[in-house]
Amino acid sequence: MTAPFASASVRGGDGSGAGLVQRWLSWYGGGSGHASQPAAGPASLPTSWPTDWPALPGVAGLGAAPSPAAPSAPSATAAAPATGAPAATGAPSHGGNCADVEVVFARGTGDLPGLGVLGTPLVSAIRSALPGRNVNAYGVNYAADASQASAGPGATDMSRHVRTVAAACPGTKFVIGGYSQGATVTDIAIGVQFGTSTGEAIPAGLAARVAAVVVFGNPLGIMHQTIAQRSPVYGPKTREFCSPGDPICGNGANSMAHLQYMTDGSVQQAAQFVSGKVTGA
Repeated sequence: MTAPFASASVRGGDGSGAGLVQRWLSWYGGGSGHASQPAAGPASLPTSWPTDWPALPGVAGLGAAPSPAAPSAPSATAAAPATGAPAATGAPSHGGNCADVEVVFARGTGDLPGLGVLGTPLVSAIRSALPGRNVNAYGVNYAADASQASAGPGATDMSRHVRTVAAACPGTKFVIGGYSQGATVTDIAIGVQFGTSTGEAIPAGLAARVAAVVVFGNPLGIMHQTIAQRSPVYGPKTREFCSPGDPICGNGANSMAHLQYMTDGSVQQAAQFVSGKVTGA
């Protein structure tokens, strides 16, 4: 959910950002403009989302929803790793390419395939926070389309990647996470259902191999819920970032807050959290 909501305060159907945020929130609150917790059953997501948001200059991939069709083959890439660290790829690590840590990250809606605008600096920061350890990275291969229906298939790809690498690399620890819709991907992958899109969860037997979970702008917050509340297994090793005013995770009214995670220190805080969980510090 990066672009469709990150740009909400820039342009609205009534000419104002506030009106656009109000329209978005009304999909959750029956027109009231406030998100509400349903009496029973899983949280519901709208069946469609606006796609006419303006592109944001200087931020690749934001502001334009990709084609609903998922890529035919993984194509995730990240920034060049530190010397001696294996490059991030979209293919499962195996054999001699087993790393100490495998970061599996899901980008947000409208972001380009790969680790995305937030996952790329996060992986770099994690490598810096874990000197002497090899860190591989995998960008979840999913459509990240504006309908949000791709979250379930994304969770399946995340879970299957963890399962594949875990089988080939018994010593590898995992760090999983995502940004916006990518956070929903992560929710589903750890067994926290949100919305109507469903996918495979990481097998319970591999939960101990997941050292840390980091999510940014998690839409689960729309329902006033957190991973810590919903998952006794993953909650203690999860760090959730929600900028003040972010309407995606905190029911705020400043939709530009959804773009602050790349620059507000959240990436560095997440990397330090991951370092502590991986090393047991």
